[in-house]
Amino acid sequence: MSGKKREVTDVGTLKALAHPLRMKLYRLLFVAGTATASQLAEQVDEAVSLVSYHLRKLAEHGLIEAAEPRSKDARERWWQPASDGVSIRGEDFRDAPEKVAAHLAASRLFTEQRADMYRAYLDERAHWGPEWNEAAHDSESLTRLTASELAAFQQDLLDLLRKYDEAGRAREAAGDTEGREHVALHVYAFPFRV
Repeated sequence: MSGKKREVTDVGTLKALAHPLRMKLYRLLFVAGTATASQLAEQVDEAVSLVSYHLRKLAEHGLIEAAEPRSKDARERWWQPASDGVSIRGEDFRDAPEKVAAHLAASRLFTEQRADMYRAYLDERAHWGPEWNEAAHDSESLTRLTASELAAFQQDLLDLLRKYDEAGRAREAAGDTEGREHVALHVYAFPFRV
């Protein structure tokens, strides 16, 4: 896997990723690092053949790639993300109505899946214990900014996230795994009028 995010700029790749099952598989594979179709099929409660089909579609668009086998069973094909995540920018899909529609559909799917993830956490949060419940956060801030101020805020937030992610990964690689969990951070910042 390369250490850089893949910029999705074409409609074909966007549509390949913006399929409900494919996006779930991509997210699961990203979190796991490597997995087989059988392992992923168990997590999404789908047939292995269907999961294999969708993994091949993701691979056709360069979103995932074959990984080194993790077992001696040569029949098992291992997969991994082809990059360190994806980046999808609205401005890359504004020059044609089909691109605008595809980007809108993808954005709505991603938002629905993120909301589903958060709802699942809310349903399960009693099982996480007080430490995680106190650390977990949701908030809403209504501010007054210009577009350039919002862009600067976004960059600062990405820089801060990168700092914590890199430090956490380094500590984990050094053996500090106690209490370490996957954490989702969903941020939406958008203009609105009342």
